[in-house]
Amino acid sequence: MHLTKNIFILLSYCLLLWSCQSPTKESKTGNLIAAGSQKTSTVKAITSFEQWLKDPQPLISAHRGGPYPGFPENAIETFQNIVDQVPTMIECDVSITKDSVLILMHDKTLDRTTTGKGNVTDKGYDDIKDLLLVDNTGNTTSFHIPTLDEVLLWGKGKVLFTLDVKRGVPFEKVVAAVEKLDATSYAAIITYRIQDAELVYSMNPSIIISVSAGDDGALEQIARSGIPQRNLLGFVGTREPEPAHYEKLQKLGIKTILGTLGNLDKRASAKGDDSVYLTYIENGANIIATDRPLEVSRVLNAK
Repeated sequence: MHLTKNIFILLSYCLLLWSCQSPTKESKTGNLIAAGSQKTSTVKAITSFEQWLKDPQPLISAHRGGPYPGFPENAIETFQNIVDQVPTMIECDVSITKDSVLILMHDKTLDRTTTGKGNVTDKGYDDIKDLLLVDNTGNTTSFHIPTLDEVLLWGKGKVLFTLDVKRGVPFEKVVAAVEKLDATSYAAIITYRIQDAELVYSMNPSIIISVSAGDDGALEQIARSGIPQRNLLGFVGTREPEPAHYEKLQKLGIKTILGTLGNLDKRASAKGDDSVYLTYIENGANIIATDRPLEVSRVLNAK
């Protein structure tokens, strides 16, 4: 009798200790904390371009949504992982299926980032909706390819987007989706040709548009286009321009995006010196588009 009572007391004590432990931060899609970054940001989220332009603090743009091990590119779960830790802009890629469903996918084929094979445009949505996404280390996750509609609905009140419209995807369909879901205030359209920027502006003069702005010729095209500066974000490229070029954009009233994705990110990582991102901001970049949003955030938030 005494032995049974002692066992009962011991079990009760163990249950009490277990119940006092903090639960692992999870959502219905799984653990949303990237390895090595357990701190949730306390900085207020920026949820509209109007809000940011009133107080344009340095902003991080997570390239392809900010993939890390366990979190594949262009996935809502990946976006949530980043947003849980860093107030951010999400850059993501808009592709289209054979039956004209807008989805997120960077590559022309499914091979690298999903468990499927073949060209995206050769597949109907029903052919791909149950495929699983693969992260950049080659591991299969439990996450699925999202539609643009799902992404825009998820992002409302959470983030800003820049939508990279892949070749062959009609801008008209992307703009229509943004309008349908009332996402004009937080979803910008990326363009690479001034003609495309003019087309997007003609369809909706309220949409924010990212334009190529890496040299004087691009600035002349922007000026001739007649698109108001309030509608524009100037992408200066993936190499840092001279300070004088930033000054020209500032005089035009255009906020700038520097793409550190690629060589600049790799250089910072190899040198083990992330303070260089502060230099990019000091030199004139308003937004840093990076493959390392968590690392960049630690530097910018520590200044």
